[in-house]
Amino acid sequence: MIKVLVTGSNGQLGSELKEFKNSVDSVDFVFTDFEELDITDYDKVKSFFEENSNIGLIINCAAYTAVDNAEKEYQKARLINVYGVSNLAEMSELYHIPIIHLSTDYVYGGTANKPISEDFPENPQSVYGKTKFDGEEILMATTNNHLIIRTSWLYSSYGINFVKTILRVAKEKDKINVIYDQVGTPTYAADLAKVIVHIINEYIKTKKIPTGIFHFSNEGVCSWYDFAIEIIKMSKLNCEVLPILTSEYNSAAERPSFSVLNKSKIKETLKITIPYWKNSLERCINKILGN
Repeated sequence: MIKVLVTGSNGQLGSELKEFKNSVDSVDFVFTDFEELDITDYDKVKSFFEENSNIGLIINCAAYTAVDNAEKEYQKARLINVYGVSNLAEMSELYHIPIIHLSTDYVYGGTANKPISEDFPENPQSVYGKTKFDGEEILMATTNNHLIIRTSWLYSSYGINFVKTILRVAKEKDKINVIYDQVGTPTYAADLAKVIVHIINEYIKTKKIPTGIFHFSNEGVCSWYDFAIEIIKMSKLNCEVLPILTSEYNSAAERPSFSVLNKSKIKETLKITIPYWKNSLERCINKILGN
């Protein structure tokens, strides 16, 4: 039996991982959020690992993800995305525990014109992106036993996200404005959770995890406008979606204009196939609507 610690477990990805808790053989998940484990408090983190010395794998889903708020809450974002990661990295190195850390497409500057590979130069343009990148840097400098998964446009039936926001607003309004000049790929958190469970199962067999940086999102490409169109179509709501430019939208943080991730590395390493974004979106909407 391997004990797997999941931090930030009340978020989208952590909640999706909870759905696997009774279906993975030989795994005892320890789900924690801020109340059970404040990763920003070094003494509490150290005490937690001293009291739970049999943890065999760390999955860090904890993060400050309020992109616009981060512009004025720099210290709070840095506390969670940098110092919190540093504390977990120290425990990973001290106790020789592999760590899977979730990161973001926001570490890139949005200037690419083809799917972004893991070796593309980082150039974060927002506080959120900069703090996530700094957290990665500290993790890599502290322990070699790490797997960083950069993902994009995460959504789920849990938490607050673009899909649920569009569903809510489309019920309230006849027309909505959505940006069409930012391009990327949505990621259904349930699909990402499934990949993490796959990694856990392989770790049970081999006692190793792939190390380094990997990309994961669903397959395909769309704009936020295209994404919203599909959400409304699949949910059979009567709401018109109007395309607008980024410059027409009042946003505190700068967002990447292009964040299509190249997933070749993770597909080849793990021998997995990745679902097309529209197929995954349909599954999520059916779940939200209770179909």
